[in-house]
Amino acid sequence: MSGSGTDKTKAKADLTGPVVILVEPQLGENIGMCARAMGNFGLTRLRLVKPRDGWPNVHARRAASGADYILDAVQLFDSVEAAVAGCSLLFATTARAHDQAKPVRAPEDAAREIVAEAASGGEVGIMFGRERYGLENDEVALANRIVTFPVNPGFASLNLAQAVLLMGYEWFKLATAGALPFAMPERSERASQHQMQAFFDNLVAELDKVEFLRPAEKRDTMLVNLRNIFTRMEPTKQDMHTLHGVVMAIAEGRKGPAKGGVLDGEQATRLRALLAEHGQGALPHESGTVRGLARLLRRNPTDAERILWQALRTDRRFAGQFKRQTPVGRHIPDFVSFVQRIAIELTNPDETEVIRTDRASRQAWLEERGYRVVAIAADEVTADVAVPLAALEQAMAGAQGASGE
Repeated sequence: MSGSGTDKTKAKADLTGPVVILVEPQLGENIGMCARAMGNFGLTRLRLVKPRDGWPNVHARRAASGADYILDAVQLFDSVEAAVAGCSLLFATTARAHDQAKPVRAPEDAAREIVAEAASGGEVGIMFGRERYGLENDEVALANRIVTFPVNPGFASLNLAQAVLLMGYEWFKLATAGALPFAMPERSERASQHQMQAFFDNLVAELDKVEFLRPAEKRDTMLVNLRNIFTRMEPTKQDMHTLHGVVMAIAEGRKGPAKGGVLDGEQATRLRALLAEHGQGALPHESGTVRGLARLLRRNPTDAERILWQALRTDRRFAGQFKRQTPVGRHIPDFVSFVQRIAIELTNPDETEVIRTDRASRQAWLEERGYRVVAIAADEVTADVAVPLAALEQAMAGAQGASGE
């Protein structure tokens, strides 16, 4: 895409519009700006009658801002009569009365006649006069209709390109039934129940840390009221990401890690599900709102992550070789050894299909780049960390053997 608002990947409007006829235009810049205005509203046919500075004109091309295809197809004429000879309906634009008995039309009325004439196979032309004094009487006499604009009568003169733009706008709006070039969704996808539950659990955990939900006999009622606040909102997926980030920011304070201990396995599983869903179908502008969720998982490790990380840092077999929650390309494994080319993925019980699918995609991506992915069950770590460490040592030995072949 180049230019503000110009998307070159989109096709240009293919409509049979009126011919724009500029009578003795004086400045190349004005011709170029007229071409730009024509391009804005699907007009492509431009005729010039004796341009003062000759043709082609480099200043016109500079001012056209990409409407070169209109300038490349310009037709030159030595007289107004020759330029309008093929028109079955001709409009003359002017800001002053010429004392001629002709119908006078506003731009929107002229647009209706233009569309009707084009539909019947006729050719319509719109004449625009010189920058200094417009069209002469004998030139206006050639027209079937006069077009004038509802402007301040004490300051009625328009720039040449402005006049072309106004006529093009009224014609294009009518020819396309006022269709806008794009639409934006007003809401993102509605939040799922498990997204709502993950957010609510996170919120309640933080409220418990500050003893908000008291006295104890009113806790259940307060929780119901809180939940109803959010269900009445009918929040979207994007709303949930934002609210998670808000809760996390409040919990962390201005700087430093989040306070209040660790996440349990169930909470971590729900947050991982949210991150996995985001990775599957996120819009680019959503990435910032869930960055906080990833930090929440990093700064509040589960018991299994904390135990395994402590072992990896202190056990001589692994010390100094692994990093925790470190990006590898566009993925972030739980633990990774760049030296050994090994990524460790901790699996929690009762993981959702979304998490499993996301992990499989991540594993395939890592393996394509030469990493060996080792899955370790969180339950095994908390039961006896020595067991998964022994399996990891074997995996490292296998990786070293494979690299030495």
